[in-house]
Amino acid sequence: MEHQGRRERKKAEVRARIADVATGLFLERGFDAVSVSEVAEAADVARPTVFAHFPRKEDMLFDRYPEAEGLVVAAVNERPAGTSAVAALSGLLVRLADQGHPLSAMRVEFSRFWEVVADSRALQARARELLQHIEEAIADAMERTGVRDPQLTAALTVAAYRVVHLEAVRRILAGEDVAVVAADHRARIVSALAGVDQLCR
Repeated sequence: MEHQGRRERKKAEVRARIADVATGLFLERGFDAVSVSEVAEAADVARPTVFAHFPRKEDMLFDRYPEAEGLVVAAVNERPAGTSAVAALSGLLVRLADQGHPLSAMRVEFSRFWEVVADSRALQARARELLQHIEEAIADAMERTGVRDPQLTAALTVAAYRVVHLEAVRRILAGEDVAVVAADHRARIVSALAGVDQLCR
């Protein structure tokens, strides 16, 4: 067991190093200008090692996806009695925004990340796929926990948050004051998901 634990830690460290190196290169030069071979060389690993951890090049930039899915599923599964699934997700997203977490916060230092995504059709397509996976994971968790019409509720929840998130990103990229955008983003999460919650009750 101890050997397995060390092995898993080593794998996690290699995965994190590859993602960090790749992200740095993508932010510096753009996603499409960087090859997997360049990432492997910069991370001091073999090219097959990169693919062992990230079967798709896009996932090196979206390496936080597993964490995001785990958080939203846990929010639905572990919500207190009497709390709706949508309200639990709203609370999670607000907490992440308040903590400055990369998965929900609006911060000026993320601007280059969003620019890189906006400049790459491959990244945009992968982002849509991952969002679909998140929606499916939320729907499964809602179904397991007795939410009425879980597929529709999950779809409306994800769609509402996507609109709020993309609007905030566009505003920051347009040069608006980040503190104002962040405050509006938080308020709009609460308002939009409250509307979904009311609609789906």
